[in-house]
Amino acid sequence: MEYRKLRVIISGGGTGGHIFPALSIAEKLRELNPETEILFVGAEGRMEMEKVPAAGYRIVGLPMAGLQRRLTLSNLALPFKVLKSIRMAKKILKEFRPDIAIGVGGYASAPLLWAAGRLSIPTLIQEQNGYAGLTNKIVGKKAGSICVAYENMEKFFPADRIVLTGNPIRKEIVPADEAMKAEAMKFYGLDPLKKHIFIVGGSLGSGTLNDAMKKWITDGCPGGEDAEVIWQCGKYYKPQIDGFMKEAGNIVAGIQYSDFIKRMDLAYAAADVVISRSGASSVSELCAAHKAVIFVPSPNVAEDHQTHNAMALVNKDAAVMVKDADAAESLMREACRLVTDSSRIAELEKNIALLARTDAAMDIAKEVYRIAR
Repeated sequence: MEYRKLRVIISGGGTGGHIFPALSIAEKLRELNPETEILFVGAEGRMEMEKVPAAGYRIVGLPMAGLQRRLTLSNLALPFKVLKSIRMAKKILKEFRPDIAIGVGGYASAPLLWAAGRLSIPTLIQEQNGYAGLTNKIVGKKAGSICVAYENMEKFFPADRIVLTGNPIRKEIVPADEAMKAEAMKFYGLDPLKKHIFIVGGSLGSGTLNDAMKKWITDGCPGGEDAEVIWQCGKYYKPQIDGFMKEAGNIVAGIQYSDFIKRMDLAYAAADVVISRSGASSVSELCAAHKAVIFVPSPNVAEDHQTHNAMALVNKDAAVMVKDADAAESLMREACRLVTDSSRIAELEKNIALLARTDAAMDIAKEVYRIAR
């Protein structure tokens, strides 16, 4: 198939779970035709305004904001921000003249895709989670194609426009072979004769996962005698963890921690068991890496969608879940038990591998070409 040059607007963001799939889609479209022109539209002050230019793409910001769940003065300004964002979105669309507008969820995609629909520009949305976000539920009613990562999404979107594609992920995330595992051991300075647990709390970190680790360390790391731990504590929590680890002293000899993981592919490769939140991108990467994982869904997300994401795997015996409220007491005990159970690890790895969709970006790109004008 010949992939012609397109003019594409991609809108949305707010979190890495929206931004990184958007960048993967853009990368695939550019790969299919390097002359394709791509413009991102984000929300002013959100992380996409930094991450997208860093990846080499142009982005325009809208003054869009979300509705606060508590009564605040900022909610009174929201209608004015929405109207201004819609006016700006129409102007951007008329000037850029895209063949298609793609929404990945987040504040900015609502006015952009609504305006695109009014101007008869084809639209596509990509829903990363097992429980659709509010923005995508609204704009999905008019979208020409709805690319989803989970089954049974008909309760949120018109069934005849749903395409099961999976979530686009970083191309370096693959199942580790022996050479990659050896590279991971060397990179992180690990003992290949020991078992390894990787705890990842996201770029800002997870207070729950950090508290579970601190309690385990304070208790003397029970059950972890033959294990080493890679602990990503997050930038926000790093100073606090520095002080805690200094006080803990010799007991943490088998634990290395950092605010950020530079080589996520090698961290996955090193791990026998991964402990993670269950954001959409994390779930998709763990499926692609074929990892035995314990999910601890964050309760601080809209519609509790991380629990929906995790349960989609737990129900297929492809993951283990520990509730956020139970993590301090039971998370590390569960992890230490699992990391020594080779047959259970093999079973989880086999089942999660069946859920991997490594061609998601290409499948979404095909949908883009199918409906682009």
